[in-house]
Amino acid sequence: MLQVLLKNEGPVRLKAEFRCARGELLALVGPSGSGKTSVLRAVAGLLKGPQLQGRVSVGGAAEDVWFDSARGLWQTPQQRRVGLVFQHYALFPHLSALENVALAADAGKTAGYLAALFERMGLAGLQQRRPSQLSGGQQQRVALARALAREPQVLLLDEPFSAVDAPTRQTLYRELAALRQSVAMPMVLVTHDLQEARRLADRVVILDAGESLQSGPPATVFASPRNARVAELVGIQNHFRGRFFQSGPADAPGFGRLAWHAGAPEVPQISLRVIDKKRLDDGAEVSWVVAGELLDLTLVADPLALNTLACRLREVLPLGEISLCTLVPLQLPSQCITLNLSSASLRQLGAGAGALLFLHIPPEAVHIMPVRQG
Repeated sequence: MLQVLLKNEGPVRLKAEFRCARGELLALVGPSGSGKTSVLRAVAGLLKGPQLQGRVSVGGAAEDVWFDSARGLWQTPQQRRVGLVFQHYALFPHLSALENVALAADAGKTAGYLAALFERMGLAGLQQRRPSQLSGGQQQRVALARALAREPQVLLLDEPFSAVDAPTRQTLYRELAALRQSVAMPMVLVTHDLQEARRLADRVVILDAGESLQSGPPATVFASPRNARVAELVGIQNHFRGRFFQSGPADAPGFGRLAWHAGAPEVPQISLRVIDKKRLDDGAEVSWVVAGELLDLTLVADPLALNTLACRLREVLPLGEISLCTLVPLQLPSQCITLNLSSASLRQLGAGAGALLFLHIPPEAVHIMPVRQG
């Protein structure tokens, strides 16, 4: 288990906290400048200063503390058993692949050990090549072999797939999955690619300005952001304002009502039935998002479907296999909902710009967040 609690008030601002279990891959996700690489550097011991506070430890019952500001403890990068793969590999250009990897291995490691490592990473026969003689994917494998040569307790990956082409990236994804089956250690991946985080990570931590805003399984975090800023960072397109009302005598048990408004909360114009999780006060001002994959679009209104909105299809933008569709509710024309529809679905609807369609929003597709006052 890797446990990280970091705070830094200097030029590199940090307020990050997370855990990564043995055998788990955790992704640090955020925009450029959000502090992802700084967190990785702090874990590896490459970020040090009097303003850095907190604690970094690894292990279970026999915990190994790498950093504890309260005790004045700070281990050097050499003392920490960390495998670090840099974004641009950081291989020494004048050394062979074997020499690059051997630099990270303990002095007692035999030639047989290194040969087995090269075999395992799909690099057999490439030991004597220099980085310039290797493809991007091969360089990435050498960098990973170098990280593993230290027999690390933690593997840190700093945007390791951003410098290779799409086919190579897919191959490296498979190799990382295979590696996870053979090596059980905490792995922390830095990425700005949301789809990559969805595909690879067991859990994600959303970072912004050095602060961890939310953590959890990707499906949970991306569908149920904690606040409006997280919703923005995970790329949710349909983000609105409203007012939440708890269930009344006439409502079905477990449901509440969401008044969707356009900046005028005292005059709600669309009422949606939503799930009441008993976490919000009656009449609370909220922001809310919808999971696009749960919405249904039809030519005819379904009388049994909850939350059916008559909408005008304002715009259709073809994007290869999908089309970006913008819908405007007739009851609230100042608002719009964006959907990514497959070309096949759009052809089945037979609808073009200007068509009248019916949007069905299941209560479970609505995620409501409180608006922070002040």
